[in-house]
Amino acid sequence: MTLFRQLLLYACITLACLCTGLWLGELKRTRDFLVNQLESHAQDTATSLGLSLTALTSGVDVPAMESMISALFDRGYYRQIQLRDVEGTLLIDRQAPISLARVPAWFVRLVPLTAPRATSLVMDGWRQAGEVSVESHPGYAYQTLWAAARDQALAFALTALAVAVLGGLGLRSLLKPLGRVEEQALALCDRRFFIQETIPRTRELRRVVLVMNRMTTRIREMFDEQTAVADTLLQRTYQDTLTATGNRRYVEGQVKTRLEGKKGEVKGSFLLVQVGDLQTLNQKKGYQAGDLLIREIAAIIQQACHDLPEAVIGRLGGGDFALFLPNSGRQTSTRIAEAILDGIDRHAAASLPGIAIIAGAGGVFYERPATFSQLLARADCALGQALYNGNGSTVFLALPEADGATPVARGEWKALLEHVLARRAVVFHHQPTVSHADRERILYHEILTRVIDPDGRLLSVGLFVPMAERLGLMPALDRLIVERLLEAPLPALVPARVSVNLSPVSLADADFRRWLEPQLAAFQARGVRVNFEFPEFRTLRHSDLIRDFAATVKAHGHRIGIDHFGLGLIHFGYLKSLLPDYVKIDRAIVDELHGEQSDSYFYITSLCSVAHSLDIKVIVEGIETETQWQTLAPIRLDAVQGFWIGKPEPLIGTRA
Repeated sequence: MTLFRQLLLYACITLACLCTGLWLGELKRTRDFLVNQLESHAQDTATSLGLSLTALTSGVDVPAMESMISALFDRGYYRQIQLRDVEGTLLIDRQAPISLARVPAWFVRLVPLTAPRATSLVMDGWRQAGEVSVESHPGYAYQTLWAAARDQALAFALTALAVAVLGGLGLRSLLKPLGRVEEQALALCDRRFFIQETIPRTRELRRVVLVMNRMTTRIREMFDEQTAVADTLLQRTYQDTLTATGNRRYVEGQVKTRLEGKKGEVKGSFLLVQVGDLQTLNQKKGYQAGDLLIREIAAIIQQACHDLPEAVIGRLGGGDFALFLPNSGRQTSTRIAEAILDGIDRHAAASLPGIAIIAGAGGVFYERPATFSQLLARADCALGQALYNGNGSTVFLALPEADGATPVARGEWKALLEHVLARRAVVFHHQPTVSHADRERILYHEILTRVIDPDGRLLSVGLFVPMAERLGLMPALDRLIVERLLEAPLPALVPARVSVNLSPVSLADADFRRWLEPQLAAFQARGVRVNFEFPEFRTLRHSDLIRDFAATVKAHGHRIGIDHFGLGLIHFGYLKSLLPDYVKIDRAIVDELHGEQSDSYFYITSLCSVAHSLDIKVIVEGIETETQWQTLAPIRLDAVQGFWIGKPEPLIGTRA
């Protein structure tokens, strides 16, 4: 029960007791008054009757006496009148029954009202001739008493009601600051921070509000401090301090995340841009001019890639920049390279007259999986050819030894996707995610989706996502995956909780969202809980969609997770608004673990602090060796995943 209801209840009980006491007191006073009136009335009648009967005692005219008594009795104000002689013999007795038709019986029992009996002597000269006794009728007194009690009770009830209403309004107004304190506390639980601007005048409530404001401010400062530390480590580890773009480590990590280790990938490009002879510029204009040129080149590159949100930009050192352009064709990549070189040339002509700025661009197109070293070596070869050709030249080479296992042309991709959708050619593998504290306790199973091509080969669904999005088939593909999961024997897994990747592009489709919500209820009805994961590098672009979807998901007992966390060069403050249930630190960060003194170790530790301050669990993926496991042991992680923990296995009972 709320404090408001308790206080209101106590006030009503107190008021009820007070009103009841007043009512009973007033009832007693009225009863006593009526009893006195009955006694006075009976005594007056007895005295008057005694004197009247004295004149009739000489002849002892009993009939006359009876006529006199009957005339008086018939007025209806008496219950009994008796006349006795001097020996006590009853001469006359008139009495009437007590009739209380308009008075409730319970009231008569509750309030006994006894009419007193009054007596008077009947004299014959100086001699006593008899005695007359009179008892007033209590019926009229009861009626009067009942009417008074009823009116008083009604008046007290109306007064109590008015007081209760006014008191309730007053209490509500008085306790309104406590309601805001409750909202403030609940907001803290949800990792939201707000300060109460209105301070109550009541001293006790004022102190509570001020303390809550102080606590909220302190918690927000602690979170901001943790976020600042994590951002600093992020910058130190993956960001170039001069240009605020990524560094070599960042670019390499992005390539590993998006390209390496997959069974196939759509086409894309990797580009190197080099500005040479910076030493001459530094000698003539100073190092400040050289740094300014590097920053300007970074801005030119970012502007050229403005329409490619998936582009990864990094400075490798000196005047060397790398661009990783997933899903970009030859025409787009060539256009970007030429725009960059043209921008550098125009900037040099305008800002550095008389200084020869030599720039070139070399890149590699890929249509299959490749390592960072392979892309870098091939792009460097192309860059050498471009610089050999002269200033402003661009050369692109193809990645050699393409295996032809995946489609190349857009039409081939479309045919393969339509084959998968028509044949429902989707199967699943599952890989355990275990507790960091207890490797034997499985928290959930990550579902790895495979599609079957017309030749019967299993291909990772990640291979299809970029092209499916470009062809507008992503909602249909995600729908197929969800349908197949509902058919799969997921309740047999222990525990019956799985994670699956979902494309934000599908969430942008209103028809897909309307279709998906009943499926969430269907999973819940089967006793299966689902974690829907989204890659970090796409989360901010679709943050509103994911935030709205998260509310629907959590209402059905499911969860939201951020995959490939930590490589996006994104300020971690976005976690406060999105509030996922967990984040998965990318394996590229784990690959760089080299003991507790490495940057990656401190970076993971900081990420854990930021996430845990928001009640967000932290999972590390890509645990491939026991050494990595031992290195991560001191860190306060929630869960781990990787080949060393458990390899993917086919989900029994699923077939195309």
